[in-house]
Amino acid sequence: MLQSPTQVTGVKMKLIAWAIALAAAGLTPAAAQTPQAAQPQATQQVTGPAAATAPSERAQGQSLDAANAPAPSTPATANPAATQATETGFAYGLPEKHIGVPIKAGTGIQEQVTEIGRGAAVFHNIWLLGLCAIISIFVLALLGYTMLRFRRGANPTPSRTSHNTALEVIWTLVPVLILVAIAIPSMRLLNKQYSPPPADVTIKVTGNQWFWTYSYPDHGGFEIVSNMLKEKADVKAGDRFRTDADGPPLLAVDERMVIPVGKTVKFLVTANDVIHAFWVPAFWSKIDANPGQVNQIWAKVDRPGVYFGQCTELCGARHAYMPIVVEVVPEAQFNAWVASKGGTLPGAKPAAAPAGAANAATAAAAPAEAEPAEAQPATNQAATAQN
Repeated sequence: MLQSPTQVTGVKMKLIAWAIALAAAGLTPAAAQTPQAAQPQATQQVTGPAAATAPSERAQGQSLDAANAPAPSTPATANPAATQATETGFAYGLPEKHIGVPIKAGTGIQEQVTEIGRGAAVFHNIWLLGLCAIISIFVLALLGYTMLRFRRGANPTPSRTSHNTALEVIWTLVPVLILVAIAIPSMRLLNKQYSPPPADVTIKVTGNQWFWTYSYPDHGGFEIVSNMLKEKADVKAGDRFRTDADGPPLLAVDERMVIPVGKTVKFLVTANDVIHAFWVPAFWSKIDANPGQVNQIWAKVDRPGVYFGQCTELCGARHAYMPIVVEVVPEAQFNAWVASKGGTLPGAKPAAAPAGAANAATAAAAPAEAEPAEAQPATNQAATAQN
């Protein structure tokens, strides 16, 4: 049966389309053909006991329920005590009562453990609140005097005064002086807060939905993943749950950030998805964590202890479950903790390789270095032939 020219053209077009598709599949890199769920295998492995999947390792094609689940941490067969020592001699501390934690029915600002925090607390509690109290008492007294002095019974003929130069100067000048009295110490506080001294420790803080990751670039670049600890009734049998040794409900985490006492710590704060905010109330300073932007704050804590904070920027359905826990320890304990996480101390030299291994590596590298020299003439000949 003969085919019409239109049918022949259609068959040719289909064959051409299949040929183009096969050619494109052959030219596509293997990495691009890998399913998204398999891509996390190529990411950098997190060191330390709490080796957990970093935000960049999450499969982009996963379900919504899987994305909302906490970042995985090392499974625990039992609930370890917070004071259990590691192999390197580091032991996590216990939270102190009324220090670094919210106080039930409490008022005022948490006890500050940084110089900036104490200065800000004094400025707020004494200067600002005192000034507010003085202004309120003055206005109340002036209002009471006016009600009594100029009531109808005591003043049957009201005054017709519409202008008073002295009074107008006073009620213009006094508010200006009050604002200046507030502005000068405020500017000093802001200048000190955002003029950090040289850092002894640098920590990169990354906000994720809905957990935190902390990396230590000055100490080998290791990273820890911090998730909120659930209550015993909310976890499966054998999984780790919160105890009083970990901290209050909704504030305890499975991995604490650890910093040395009396050292200047610089926090480089960013986010992987939406806007978060990093805040530990006892340190005073607070800063937003914005995707694609690195903000900076610093703290020099002069009192060892465990301090709790939270994300303070509405970041989604589980915003209330992003606690922050910072443990401040002496420098020797901090160094032990860094070693327990597989990190290194600044300036520490890596262990020297054995002589036999070095000789073997040199011998193995020698042929590889000689190969380009042998292949060079062939490349030149090919280039000459093309010319």
